[in-house]
Amino acid sequence: MTTRIYLIRHGETEHSAADRLSGASDIDLAAEGRRQASCLAQRLARQPIAALYSSPLRRTVETATLVGRPHGLTPILAAGLREIDYGQWEARRRRDVQAEYAATFAAWEADPLTLAPPGGETGRAVLARALPALQAIAANHPTQTIAVVSHKTTIRLVLCGLLGIDPRGYRARLDQSPACLNILDWDETQGARLILFNDVSHYESGPVAGSPEV
Repeated sequence: MTTRIYLIRHGETEHSAADRLSGASDIDLAAEGRRQASCLAQRLARQPIAALYSSPLRRTVETATLVGRPHGLTPILAAGLREIDYGQWEARRRRDVQAEYAATFAAWEADPLTLAPPGGETGRAVLARALPALQAIAANHPTQTIAVVSHKTTIRLVLCGLLGIDPRGYRARLDQSPACLNILDWDETQGARLILFNDVSHYESGPVAGSPEV
């Protein structure tokens, strides 16, 4: 029995626009992020979304609330979907962290799965909580369509786990734009099939070639 999952990254924040590391930082959407999420909500308004889940951080909850409004759905919070914790690097500009922690940052970039920012969280720890959380959510909705709103790093790691991609390369090989849409068909016995990846055609001009349904 297949579950269709709309896996969504939250919209733009002031931190993401300024290239700040904002994993555990609990910040709101920027005005542009609300526009992006509203465009996605309009895109999904006629889809049969049966349930809506979100990381508990404000930027994801706000995105999920906008997506759920046309369906009369309130987001169900799932702690396992929260973003990676960047520890001492939280809320700092990437270029400043690279300059101050040059050796540590380079080592982390080379192996973000097993290494963590100082005082922060490894990719492996994120995967260990986020993948079971998503699988449990999907298992609770056989044959239904659900929406799940999470974060850039968390989504990339979950996709690696579901699709058999080496998670050590998640930063170099996968991207997630603000308020992007990924579509997965998930079966408890067969696993996951990726239907659509990192699609932002709802707030950029022109459809993406081959986009299914939505």
